[in-house]
Amino acid sequence: NEYKSYLRKAVTMVLESTVICIDNSEFMRNGDFVPTRLLAQQDAVNMLCTSKTRSNPENTVALMTLSNLKVLSTLTTEVAKVMSSLHQIEPEGEIHFLTGLKIAHLALKHRQSKNHKTRIVLFVGSPIQDDEKDITRIAKKLKKEKVNVDVVNFGETDDNTDKLQTFVNTLNGKEGTGSHIVTISVGPNISDALMKSPIFSGDEIAMNTGGSGFDFIDPNTDPELALALRVSLEEQRQRQEEENKNKPETGDQDAAMMAIPDPNTVDISQLSEEEQIALAMQMSLAGVEDDVVKTSAETTSNPSSTEAPATGATDVSTVPSSSGGDADFEDVMADPEFLKQVLTDLPGVDPSSEAVKSVMGNIQKGSKNKKDDNDGEGESAAKKPRKDDGN
Repeated sequence: NEYKSYLRKAVTMVLESTVICIDNSEFMRNGDFVPTRLLAQQDAVNMLCTSKTRSNPENTVALMTLSNLKVLSTLTTEVAKVMSSLHQIEPEGEIHFLTGLKIAHLALKHRQSKNHKTRIVLFVGSPIQDDEKDITRIAKKLKKEKVNVDVVNFGETDDNTDKLQTFVNTLNGKEGTGSHIVTISVGPNISDALMKSPIFSGDEIAMNTGGSGFDFIDPNTDPELALALRVSLEEQRQRQEEENKNKPETGDQDAAMMAIPDPNTVDISQLSEEEQIALAMQMSLAGVEDDVVKTSAETTSNPSSTEAPATGATDVSTVPSSSGGDADFEDVMADPEFLKQVLTDLPGVDPSSEAVKSVMGNIQKGSKNKKDDNDGEGESAAKKPRKDDGN
């Protein structure tokens, strides 16, 4: 239930306007993030913009820099405009953290859709020179204006983590969870780290569908279908786990056949699919056995209908034996074509399924073993010498 509610929340279409602020100071020339800090940011921003607009076609995204404080793209639903501006950014100067926040907030105030929620995404990879008190003051102002801020802290984490953590904690307050901070150490790709972060939860979960078992679906082109498949696969997995817990552990298929319950007392709805097939076969074959035994009994009660040899001697082959019904039944059981025809007439049974083939094989195997035992007993009786009554 928690998983379903989480996915329902993810599917909910969130109307949101987002301003993405990129750090383009001279520190972005460093190569600790491949190939450089600036290019690593561009890949992450590309992914973030695509996720925002595809989660809801009415979402808008803007782009600005934190060094020269330029608004490269105003709020728009066209990702192509943002991407064209993104690749024109060059490293220069120092980061202006507080001034960049104020400009981003001003851009959100002038958004066309006033019913959109507001969010700022900050990429910070340079040392912040602003005082912590000033940072806390602007955080309180943004909280009052109901602006959520996501911070991607990378590069200079030793200098910035405490300040940025205080900034996010002030935005969230005691019970708030709308703002997030992601601290990325040297090594992981920024895009990969963001995919696993709270920034990409909620409406962005459609982008994070790796390892779900349906790689033939591209979550970028159809995120709603990808989410629906995830829900379906999770429900199927839970059903299988419950069936495995409730299903008794049995040995081989022969033991399972011996455990078939009485058709008159069993509750069919409580049986598994394989047990229902085995029960249907047992009931069908039981009817065939009754017909064979009945025919043999009629032949035994009417000996005159059986032609006797002209010599007057008794022909052993024409005298019905007491085990004639069992022999005929064994022949029927050993006939795979007859069994297949019987199963075809049963509603809801597929003779070509693996479960049916397995049950048929066990039945025929048991009949063959029983027939071999009877043949062995007959040979032993034939070898035993007969006593001469005259002597």
